[in-house]
Amino acid sequence: MDDDTPITTPTTLPSLRVAAQEAGFTRSCEERTGSLLSVLAATRPGGRVLELGTSVGEGTAWLLSGMDETSRLITVERNAAVQAIAREELGSDARVTFVTADAGPWLEEYAGPPFDLVFADTWPGKFTHLERALGLVAPGGTYLIDDLLPQPDWPTSHTSAVKRLLVELEGRSDFRSVRLAWSSGLVMAVRAAG
Repeated sequence: MDDDTPITTPTTLPSLRVAAQEAGFTRSCEERTGSLLSVLAATRPGGRVLELGTSVGEGTAWLLSGMDETSRLITVERNAAVQAIAREELGSDARVTFVTADAGPWLEEYAGPPFDLVFADTWPGKFTHLERALGLVAPGGTYLIDDLLPQPDWPTSHTSAVKRLLVELEGRSDFRSVRLAWSSGLVMAVRAAG
């Protein structure tokens, strides 16, 4: 059990990776994080899923690979050119709705029902607008964030932002959270059901 690289990957992953490379995009969803997204999506038949930060769509592909036919995914990305790659590869899947917008204002304006799974893979919903993102998690639902382990290109201030975020999440009584020092560094938090 030394190798935890996923054996099964979404069929669209190779073409998404080629398109990302051609576009010079290097921050796609890490495979182990993707496999966890797929499993979490599979735990919610008919679930409502929110992804903040579509980028080129690798995380989106992983989420879709775990979702059943009655589940729905909204994915939000401010960079239209980057999201266009995801739209091209995944746009024919009726379960996904692409929103091209800054996730911060989108979170502030969203007035629909809560989500069973929220994956915050961008600053809004993680380092900003955290309270709003957590407020959109349904009772018993999951909030997942990644990219919390130090990276060589982090600005100095980012380490303290991560520490503040971890303290905030772990101090909440309405969520149970666990740190995962694995993949790119994750926190998974589940909203109390009652």
